[in-house]
Amino acid sequence: MAASTRSTKPSSRILQRILDVHRNEEHLPRRIWHDDPPFPDLSHRVLRALDSSGNPSPLLDQALAQLFLSGLSDQFASSRAIKKLCCSPSSLPRAISLYSAIPRPDAFLCNTILRALLNSDRAHAAFAFYTGCVLPGRVSPNHFTFPLLAKLFAELGFDRTGRCVHAQAMKLGFEADLFIRNAVIHMYSCFGDVAAAREIFGLDLETDLVTWNSMISAYVKNGMVRDARQVFDKMPERDVVSWNMMIAGHAGAGEMEAARKLFSVMPERDVVSWNTMINGYARTGQTEIAREVFDAMMERNSVSWNVMLAMYARTKDYRECLKLFDGMMAVGDARADKAALVSVLTACANLGDLGRGKWVHSLITDGNRRIEPDVLLSTALLTMYAKCGVMEKAKEIFDRMEDRSLVSWNSMISGYGVHGQGGKAMETFMEMERKGPRPNATTFVCLISACAHSGMVLEGWWCFNRMIRFYGIEPTVKHFGCMMDLLGRAGLADDSERLAEKMTVEPAPALWGALLSAARSQSDSKLGEIVSNKLIDLEPRDMGPYVLLSNIYAEEGKWDDVERVRKVMAGNGLNKPAGVSKLECHLWSSDELSARRKNMMYSMLREMGAHLKSSCRQFERQP
Repeated sequence: MAASTRSTKPSSRILQRILDVHRNEEHLPRRIWHDDPPFPDLSHRVLRALDSSGNPSPLLDQALAQLFLSGLSDQFASSRAIKKLCCSPSSLPRAISLYSAIPRPDAFLCNTILRALLNSDRAHAAFAFYTGCVLPGRVSPNHFTFPLLAKLFAELGFDRTGRCVHAQAMKLGFEADLFIRNAVIHMYSCFGDVAAAREIFGLDLETDLVTWNSMISAYVKNGMVRDARQVFDKMPERDVVSWNMMIAGHAGAGEMEAARKLFSVMPERDVVSWNTMINGYARTGQTEIAREVFDAMMERNSVSWNVMLAMYARTKDYRECLKLFDGMMAVGDARADKAALVSVLTACANLGDLGRGKWVHSLITDGNRRIEPDVLLSTALLTMYAKCGVMEKAKEIFDRMEDRSLVSWNSMISGYGVHGQGGKAMETFMEMERKGPRPNATTFVCLISACAHSGMVLEGWWCFNRMIRFYGIEPTVKHFGCMMDLLGRAGLADDSERLAEKMTVEPAPALWGALLSAARSQSDSKLGEIVSNKLIDLEPRDMGPYVLLSNIYAEEGKWDDVERVRKVMAGNGLNKPAGVSKLECHLWSSDELSARRKNMMYSMLREMGAHLKSSCRQFERQP
């Protein structure tokens, strides 16, 4: 029996709504301006709604719906709507959709969207809009369009397309336009075509300060500091940008004396001027002068602190890096951003300061600071945990990374290897071959070293062979050093020596040092003597080979040979300095010291009492 079908009767509320829509459909206005005035009324309710509404907001949606119902026939109202949508990066797709629905868009609408996309760092989206909407619509560009296009193709590096746009501007008679000329000079400087930029600069046309600065920037950007200085000296007037670019040119070329002279005579300095000098001294290794300039600054921004933190991290002065970071957090004139935290995490990783590293991690995860970790920051974080031995946390961060760089994979492999987890290092390498980027020479250094620390001889040979035969990577001194360390730890010193003899690269002291360490671990005085002689020939002033050879003789009981090696060291003027252990010390106050002395005395008395009780019990048990 077939089931009977019954139609569902709509509720009275829904039915009334449908009837209202059909009843009012014919009263909806099809046009905004009923009398089509040449200049629309600026106080019209639709325009008022566009200007006063938020973005996004229901009021804005209603105003846009009114525009669509009118058929977008009015160019003025459409331009106001697109301008409103371009104020927020989140509504740019709606602006492009509205542009596509306009029957006859003009250059003003095109320029508004292009400028908004470029200002929000969406160069590829701007190019897609230009090629997908503007060119098919045959919109005629104006003198505001070409500077935007020159900036767009300069950012994308589209050399050929940029030249075509320049040719189009000249064809339309915009060659003498000052703004277009300045933008084209900047575009050619980004392409590296300084000759073309110079040719446009040399035209007998109107110039302004931006024109001169654009030419100086072109020379500095391409490393032509001397030509930039010639233009700088001929400038009819200069501003602080002119001085900063010239100082940056000298600093980038390592000419810090010339940069210092300009810095000392410039009429007005800003924070960029100071940061340029600090960065120049930091890049040339003059850390003390960089710190003096930094301390002399009256006003600092985040770039100032980041340059100094990166300098200390690069020069491996990790304690000073953390000390400066503490000062930055205490002063509070700049917030710690991603660049600063990367330097601090690098210092924590190399010092093994897990507590400070965890605190920095808490700064990243703090919701109030809004720091979204990128690949570089996440890699620095997992490297810190890996070097501090917390591999579980490093793996957790690694698994959460959506985009992993080659350094991220190498850090995980190296972390497993340092802590003797060669199996997990191999598993990570296998996963890298399946999902990650192509391994490089550093990857195999970390991998072979991991095998050496875990005694995985066959796996190490397999990695060495795969690097050469499958990936075509030529082994370097570091790879041979890791292999010799691998063989030496496994007691295969003879194989390590044969591998050293077959090397195609120039042997380095570190390489023979690895073989000498293997000889010592195997107490092989013959091999140690051969390797030590090679090391002494390479670096006669290094006392390391003498000391290792002396220790090998001492372990075998050859005291006469030990004395002979020490006499050779004394004859060459080599004296081994006394070893020093660096430990973290805590300075106690007088009250703390007295309290600790009392606790120690109480502890000693308790131990003495327990000892006396035990002695009394033993005495009582005796007959």
